[in-house]
Amino acid sequence: MEFSELIKTATVENVLLSRSGLPAVRGTLCITSHHLLLSSCPRGDVELWLLIRNVDAVEKRVSGSSGTITLRCKDLKVLQLEIPGMEECLNIASSIEALSSVDSVMMMYPFFYRPPSLRLEQGWQLFPLERYFQRVASQTSQWRLSTVNRDFSTCPSYPPAVIVPAAVGDDTVTKAARFRQGGRFPVLSYFHPKNGTALLRSSQPLTGPNRRRCREDEKLLGTILDEGERGFIIDTRSAQAAKQARMSGGGTEPKSSYPQWRRLHRALDRGRALQESFIRLVEACSDPSLSMDRWLSRLESSRWLGHVKAALSTACLAAQCLDREDSSVLVHGAEGTDTTLLVTALAQLILDPSCRTLEGFQGLLEREWIEAGHPFQLRCARSASSHARGKQEAPLFLLFLDCVWQLSRQFPFSLEFGEQLLLTLFDNAYASAYGTFLCNNEKERSLCKVKESTHSLWAWLNQPEEKQQFLNPLYSHNPLVIWPSVEPQSIQLWQGLFLRWIRPSQHLDEAWVEIQRLVEGNIKESTGKRLSQPLPDPTAGTENDR
Repeated sequence: MEFSELIKTATVENVLLSRSGLPAVRGTLCITSHHLLLSSCPRGDVELWLLIRNVDAVEKRVSGSSGTITLRCKDLKVLQLEIPGMEECLNIASSIEALSSVDSVMMMYPFFYRPPSLRLEQGWQLFPLERYFQRVASQTSQWRLSTVNRDFSTCPSYPPAVIVPAAVGDDTVTKAARFRQGGRFPVLSYFHPKNGTALLRSSQPLTGPNRRRCREDEKLLGTILDEGERGFIIDTRSAQAAKQARMSGGGTEPKSSYPQWRRLHRALDRGRALQESFIRLVEACSDPSLSMDRWLSRLESSRWLGHVKAALSTACLAAQCLDREDSSVLVHGAEGTDTTLLVTALAQLILDPSCRTLEGFQGLLEREWIEAGHPFQLRCARSASSHARGKQEAPLFLLFLDCVWQLSRQFPFSLEFGEQLLLTLFDNAYASAYGTFLCNNEKERSLCKVKESTHSLWAWLNQPEEKQQFLNPLYSHNPLVIWPSVEPQSIQLWQGLFLRWIRPSQHLDEAWVEIQRLVEGNIKESTGKRLSQPLPDPTAGTENDR
């Protein structure tokens, strides 16, 4: 397929671009294989540079000899184009629809994007699992790095290397994988050094209606607990949903086969229910005619904040079991690629200060979302405005980012990164110039040669000239566990995302720049004072020493 075949009209003069909160601009509209450009007349300034992959829905209205196209974007931006000429309007709309629907991974923009400041191989090996394992190995000898999945034959959605109990061999792991949906056998997510407890994740066991057993799976989980210890299995489905899953071949771990493990059900919505909640919230935020009472009613009926509360509550439960109950935890739902990762990633943010640094957070995303097999291409294929209603779309990653924002709001000094990073991650998960969020798992990325042929988002983000915008100037290292409040009054709407293109943010942006300036000034001032003071004599004792 050639991109030129999809572009019916490449250039149109005298197009009027309208955006919320900005003055309308008239200029020349151009369509390329991956971008929509508008240059203003007569100066020729580029007023719009839109990645066509970002378009979620195209709405067209023709009146007489002209027409209007409304573009609803995946990042929730809304653009309106008034185009002279009915045929040109219809051709532009048809071209954008066709180009935004190209589903071949290797035809997407990351495979063509070549910024001069970056090298292709840069950034892809910043957060290898081997480095994370070295950290675990320095704290305990109970775990080992296994390459049982090096050819993706044991589990197609796991990475080649995983961390498993040292007491079980790869043969045991392989047999346990056959007993778990999609081969997702229990692997280590996080080791809690305070008391030696472990956070694991997997998919559901395939017990089925006949209550099948798997000795190898029982052994794998059994070796994690010492005699007399107990562990918790947090199932992110309701007890009823888990029971229904058993009738179709899935199920739960029976007490008789896993006597040291206690099962807790914490139902977290995913799939269609979560996508509909997202759609209803965006519709409410986009309706300017609502009164305050009606707006609050629409916000509540969307149930989005309820999903945020449920996710944070379940992550707090997992963290509490690990930190306060001295118990290891296994998290799974059905496939183990959605709500499971949501809980394990949030629990680590709550427990582990290193995950709250900019570098540590990127490592967490790489480990617990990207390499762990969250199907980004399926879940982020459409955003909140698409007229096509697929079965696979669900904003799980957005829900995670919202929960992280809630943490950053409740603990403004404890996260090294700010809201701008979370917004950038949301934008890039749905439409990106980088290959980091392409495909659904590491096997697909390997087949498509993503790491050889596209640039890493982390490489761009960690450039010194870019990195500064993502840092929190108020950050101060907090070695403690951070326990968020999940009371209704504590969970707030993430206005920076959901009202980003509706509410002007100029004054907020200016205030943030001023905070950064003041913090940097104070750091320089205090550093100068320290340097101007005489250094203490290292041979002299303190008053208490004497």
